[in-house]
Amino acid sequence: MYLVNSTARFKKYVLLIFTLFNFLYLTAQENSPYSRYGIGDIVPGQNMVNRSMGGISAGYADFFSLNFVNPASLGTVRKAILDLGGEIDRRTLKSNISPEKYTSTNTVISYMQFGVPIASRKMEAKKRTWGLSFGIRPVTRINYKIENNNRLTNIDSLSTTYEGTGGINQASLSTGIKIKDFSFGITGGYSFGSKDYSTRLNFINDTVIYYKSNTEAKTTFGGLFFSAGMMYDIKTKNGILRLGTYANLETKLKAKQSSINETFSFEGNGGIVTIDTVNFQPESKGTVIHPATYAFGFTHIAKNWLYGADFEMTNWDNYRFYGTDDLIKNNWRLKGGVQYHPLKDVASRKYTNLIQYRAGAFFGPDMVKIENNKRNEFGFTFGAGLPLTTQRYDFALLNTGIEFASRGDKQSKSLRESVIRFTIGFSMNATWFQKRKYD
Repeated sequence: MYLVNSTARFKKYVLLIFTLFNFLYLTAQENSPYSRYGIGDIVPGQNMVNRSMGGISAGYADFFSLNFVNPASLGTVRKAILDLGGEIDRRTLKSNISPEKYTSTNTVISYMQFGVPIASRKMEAKKRTWGLSFGIRPVTRINYKIENNNRLTNIDSLSTTYEGTGGINQASLSTGIKIKDFSFGITGGYSFGSKDYSTRLNFINDTVIYYKSNTEAKTTFGGLFFSAGMMYDIKTKNGILRLGTYANLETKLKAKQSSINETFSFEGNGGIVTIDTVNFQPESKGTVIHPATYAFGFTHIAKNWLYGADFEMTNWDNYRFYGTDDLIKNNWRLKGGVQYHPLKDVASRKYTNLIQYRAGAFFGPDMVKIENNKRNEFGFTFGAGLPLTTQRYDFALLNTGIEFASRGDKQSKSLRESVIRFTIGFSMNATWFQKRKYD
């Protein structure tokens, strides 16, 4: 006989995860100079299961987590799924022309997603399944503060501080349907965010007092976005080969920008006091164009193994901010990953047989183009899916992982950046809307 108190257990898990995520959000300290270009650093867009396998998503579908990159995967949703993710990344910046090194730590929520099956029994009888999901996640992040000190002729020293914050977030609604071996899905939603850039000049001279100057532009933007995807299953001798493709369409975001050029001084607590406003322009309207992304790939699912690969490309040449481009270019990324699940008997009591072991890698050119040399990005990922319960009706999984990524090399004139990310995700697969029965 099975009597499962899923509601109490669900509340316990959600309270634990949200407490952790609130702590992560409040301790953000990121400082990445590469987020200065375009609309910021790209946040890995996959859930923690996919990220531990190099980021493969085009042909991936699973009963216990939500692949929100390719909405066609929602055709496999059988039960309600709550999927949450967060990360801690440690960034190290190294200069190729000096021994200087800077390290920062950043902790944030990666996504919050909820999925539910909506197919009727008649549809299921015809081998047609239908799923729906909604959630919110960051797409890019802008967070940097750079100080440059140099000496000017006849003036003495100049200290310049470049600072920026912002990024893009997305609230999405997705649906996917599976008809026998073919799946397709669409995603729609709202992209919103901000971009706040400032440049502060501080002249340092022993005999002449110069006013400090600040040039700052604050932009907010938002607009609808759409994406679509397809999958097709091919039966093989020892499993299923799943082909997949998806496209994130180009998005035009309506923007409002206010800019100011002023002289200022610092308060005793470090705050800024305006002395004189040289120029101020409120709410200048414009457009931010976020370019399209296309990808295709596959996964092969056997009894204990899953492996796959993706190829993804983004048209960053089409990026525009108020009609101007930036030092970014088209780029592509090749991803590959594998998962091993040793469980052979569903009645196994050995916990190590229940763990899902994952690994992967990715490689491609950097989207930032600030010198003539080719700059590449690459990384390796490892992770594990740790079951928190083995109940028949409800299943909770803790997805942990670690990612090692790098951009730039010793031949680059600019900074090299290496990142270590510790990822944690929680997914709960539950029959919340099904009537309990005795077995």
